[in-house]
Amino acid sequence: MREEATAFVPGHVTGFFSTHPDEDPTKAGSRGAGLTLTDGVEVTIEPATESTIVLDGEEIEVDPVTTVLETLDASARVEADSDLPIGAGFGVSGALTLGTALAVNRVFERKLSMNELVTIAHGAEVQAGTGLGDVVAQAHGGVPIRLEPGGPQDNKLDAIPTRARIEYVSFGELSTADVLSGDTDQLTAAGKEALSRVVEEPTLLSFMYASRLFARDAELLTERVIETIADVSAAEGQASMAMLGETVFALGTGLSDAGYEPSVCTTHPAGAVLK
Repeated sequence: MREEATAFVPGHVTGFFSTHPDEDPTKAGSRGAGLTLTDGVEVTIEPATESTIVLDGEEIEVDPVTTVLETLDASARVEADSDLPIGAGFGVSGALTLGTALAVNRVFERKLSMNELVTIAHGAEVQAGTGLGDVVAQAHGGVPIRLEPGGPQDNKLDAIPTRARIEYVSFGELSTADVLSGDTDQLTAAGKEALSRVVEEPTLLSFMYASRLFARDAELLTERVIETIADVSAAEGQASMAMLGETVFALGTGLSDAGYEPSVCTTHPAGAVLK
């Protein structure tokens, strides 16, 4: 057993998605596309007599992280530092969960493969209602396109082969669990249409356009987000809404050009890694 291990998991901004439930949480999930970010979450695991989860110095409860610890039969202190706000559409819960799985596997020498760990983390997220596609995207990195739902044994991933500067501003939280527990028929129809568009033309501009249409057609836009996207568009930039949060992300200098003071990062070239 090691004294500790640390994993870095990129943030993930979903542009659009469709929901695909299944009785088996490792097979359930979403189709869609998003951006992984160099801003992310660093998770450090060390053995402890009682499991605790600490994010940015504050003890919290994160159901999927607890599930991962129980699944891997590990009692540990989970200490995480995040560049990103929680509950605002950046996949922080997924990052915490996947980072925990990777670091626990090393510390407690569970000898599981990457796909096995991603499957455990993905299933825990789905079960908790905190995410449907973040974990598999964060394990992949880049600009992943989720063509089929579920964990690695079931899903199918592609990607837009590019890197880009990304700006973002966040105005607040939206509850992923509340949206996913409601009627998702309209959302899923909009997500399928958006995915078809990006598969036909896998470029960042196509992704941004499809994301904006999805946010409108799925009726997820808030007044503040609508106003911000319009400001970026008026400055001849490309922006859309992060799913699911009251957050706007833009390519290049879109938000800066529109007069905002955004956080700045780039798309992450690789997936989650042990440090």
